[in-house]
Amino acid sequence: MTFDDARALLPYLADLGVSHLYLSPVLTAVTGSTHGYDVTDPTAVSAELGGPEGFSRLSAAARERGMGLIVDIVPNHVGVEHPEQNPWWWDVLTYGRSSRFAGFFDIDWDLDPDGRIVLPVLGSDADADGLTVDGDVLRLGDRIWPIRPGTGAGTAAEIHARQAYRLTGWQSGSCGYRRFFSITSLAAVRQEDPAVFDATHAEIGRWFREELVAGLRVDHIDGLTDPAGYLARLRELTGPGAWIVAEKILAADEPLEPSLPIGGTTGYDVLREIGGLFVDPDGVGPLTELARETRCGTRELKIRVATEVLSSELARLRRAIVRATGTDDPSLPAAIADVVSRVDAYRTDYRSLSAMLPQAISETVAASPELAPAVAQLADAVNQPEPAARLQQLCGAVTAKAVEDTLFYRDARLVSLNEVGGTPELFGMGTADFHRRAAARARDWPATMVTLSTHDTKRNEDVRARITVLSQRAERWSQRVLRWNKVCVPPDEGTGLFLWQNIIGVWPASGEVDDTLRRRLHAYAEKAVREAELHTNWERPDPEFEGGLHDWIDALLDGPVAGEVTAFVAELDGAARGDAVAQKLLALTVPGIPDVYQGTELFDDSLVDPDNRRPVDFALRQTELTTLSHPKIRVVANALRSRRERPATYLSGDHTPVAAAGPAADHVIAFRRGSDVLVAVPRWTLKLGETGWGETTLTLPDGDWTDRLTGSAWSGTVAAEALFAELPGALLEKTGA
Repeated sequence: MTFDDARALLPYLADLGVSHLYLSPVLTAVTGSTHGYDVTDPTAVSAELGGPEGFSRLSAAARERGMGLIVDIVPNHVGVEHPEQNPWWWDVLTYGRSSRFAGFFDIDWDLDPDGRIVLPVLGSDADADGLTVDGDVLRLGDRIWPIRPGTGAGTAAEIHARQAYRLTGWQSGSCGYRRFFSITSLAAVRQEDPAVFDATHAEIGRWFREELVAGLRVDHIDGLTDPAGYLARLRELTGPGAWIVAEKILAADEPLEPSLPIGGTTGYDVLREIGGLFVDPDGVGPLTELARETRCGTRELKIRVATEVLSSELARLRRAIVRATGTDDPSLPAAIADVVSRVDAYRTDYRSLSAMLPQAISETVAASPELAPAVAQLADAVNQPEPAARLQQLCGAVTAKAVEDTLFYRDARLVSLNEVGGTPELFGMGTADFHRRAAARARDWPATMVTLSTHDTKRNEDVRARITVLSQRAERWSQRVLRWNKVCVPPDEGTGLFLWQNIIGVWPASGEVDDTLRRRLHAYAEKAVREAELHTNWERPDPEFEGGLHDWIDALLDGPVAGEVTAFVAELDGAARGDAVAQKLLALTVPGIPDVYQGTELFDDSLVDPDNRRPVDFALRQTELTTLSHPKIRVVANALRSRRERPATYLSGDHTPVAAAGPAADHVIAFRRGSDVLVAVPRWTLKLGETGWGETTLTLPDGDWTDRLTGSAWSGTVAAEALFAELPGALLEKTGA
């Protein structure tokens, strides 16, 4: 989507009630990038999107409608897969340490004996024999690397030996630069250097000087060496009025560092809380038993990731510790990995987490006394800048790779919990805890972002809603899936159980599986099993296992099981759609600033990227906005318009729980925002169908209230059955307020 494409959507978005367009990264990225997070030139707006002129046109057109722009920025890394597209990286590969951009990247100059940059970009070391000379570059197929001026005489091998870089096979486990997590195609940028910050933010600064944007979303701040220092510089650049939110993935009980000069996070913490409300705790026993073979320890995964996947980063930290302490305990790698595995956050160097690293160190010594000398060496070293920084960098990368990219594709108890910012071992969210967290957010972080779906979520909000309904039918689900696995045998039961839930999440209620959905399921399944790394992976795919996986998907889509799946989905679908609407209403009204990901104003069955980057049918959404007959867009439009009309209520109003009474009181979530808005939604409605609402009621505060969604007037004590008769949610506004 270009800037002009987005400009054409402004009338629709304004009618919907949107206040700001929230743009994915717009700086120049790898040619053909479908997401923009692989920036190659941070000094220029992408010409593919429309360049600076198109960006300015979009900003001006939005301003004419009273709207603004929020832009996602990626300060922690740049794309280097095609080095010729990245001028700074190309210059470093050309001139090595003498490049004026050498200090922009976190390069390990000591890794290679000759001080060359180790690039693990080949299939094997032997591939270097296929290098050829093509003018002023070395070529291998369609890939090229620079030849430093004056070094181009001789064979390709002789020329390669003279360069500032050394091409190696990726299996070597060595990488000559800090990566974004374990992604070799993304090189970390040293934003802790003021000169690097200035160079990478010159264009961003222009946006604020020319008032083109209203705020920023900052990609994964824990990937930076000094997140707090970076955000302080960013705030100075943008000025006090800019809205800045940071992608900070918080653990379940981790507070956001209060000293950070931002509005809050990008909302994964609230996603976990809202989604957790709809998980039926009665389902924990049967679902845990069904998935017992898939449950795995996070610590073991973290240790494996630290010592294998991130062995290069671990080795670099070890060398930093040895330099700092003057000794080299052979148990140091094991000690580092053990300590990191006990850190229950992405990093520990925020003031509010000051006790976390000492606690992890103490736990390691208590559990493994033989590691005590090496742990003591680590504890001594992290009082110095380089070891301290590299330990934090390793912590974040280990957590991302072990938890988000591995555990979340293995644990098959209830996969809707396996979400960015999620905590699968916590089975849902209690009502009291939800209200406590919401009230604290209203007090401490009223401008934080609230989201349900993003470009990074493992599955869309509506898919998660349907999967979550399984917690209300846990016994029946267990019986069904065990039967289906006998009729249509999966490659292994754990993989089958994981994929079955995602298949249930996207299965059309009509039972009509078209070729598009078939292709999407095949693509998702292949990605999921490679991320899980139990039977196959990205580096060494197992054709036999993956072939069996694809055969299984086709067999279940085309065989006798498909009809049973359709019948089972029919039992869940009504409750799932109701939950999807209810959680959307919560996301739009709880404390914080709601983010509506593209297209989610209607039901959407997207899975993980790239599935969630498919084109959105905005013409259909415009039609639905005109009629407001679709329950989800009805909720979105009315809630956004309510926010527009009552900004003080939503931006600074407190969050006060409102308790229901009666036999089904636990099925109601209700709260006030300020004094003039009251929100109520039902939950666990599939189970509720067995008993009904009975005499369950909700007593409203004094005064007359009108439901923004239906136009119904209410006052006093209201029957829950009447309140939710038309929609799975009520947005009550105090009449005359």
